[in-house]
Amino acid sequence: MPRLVERHRVVRYDVRGYGRSAPPKTEFSLVGDLVSVLDQLGLEQVVLVGCSLGGDTALRLAVDDPERVRALVLLCPLVSGFPYPDEPELDAEFEALVEARDVDGLVQLGLRLSAGAGADEAAVAQLEAAVPAWLDQDDYLRKDPPVYDHLHEIQAPTVVMAGAKDRPIVAAAAGAATARIPSAEFIWLPEADHFPALRCPDQIAETVLRLVL
Repeated sequence: MPRLVERHRVVRYDVRGYGRSAPPKTEFSLVGDLVSVLDQLGLEQVVLVGCSLGGDTALRLAVDDPERVRALVLLCPLVSGFPYPDEPELDAEFEALVEARDVDGLVQLGLRLSAGAGADEAAVAQLEAAVPAWLDQDDYLRKDPPVYDHLHEIQAPTVVMAGAKDRPIVAAAAGAATARIPSAEFIWLPEADHFPALRCPDQIAETVLRLVL
């Protein structure tokens, strides 16, 4: 953020239930909320920077409304519709923790899966801001259509970044998405896990600025 705001207007928002955003009380979609934010601020065309689930949201808008997306920077993106393998044991562990409303347990699970570069204070804070949304979000979240089979439709210049210390399946999905997006660029981040903005902020800022300019 400090690098980007020197020359550009930057908008950052928390998805419902995350960070400082209130928990959802009515049905919503992630893309619908993104469009609402852009509309309220009068932003007709933007560079979207999305990490993890935010990457999937950015991809969906780039497919649905290509005129609105000037460029994409996708950080270890989740890609809906990608053939992720079944992980029944992990799913069962997650569901048991959610049912027990075990926030500390969910934070530890998140660190185990996502913080390959170290469970430092910043990574813990990221997860502590996210876990409350995991408890109730499925009661209200209306999933947007899967995007994987539509990636070839994306027109915006795109950079996909993935971390060597992230889960291998996340990197695989990022690589597969890059291959499907016309002229997309892939950048490997040797020191990053699922928190690339914490691990290599300067490189990410430079990549965003390169696309903006």
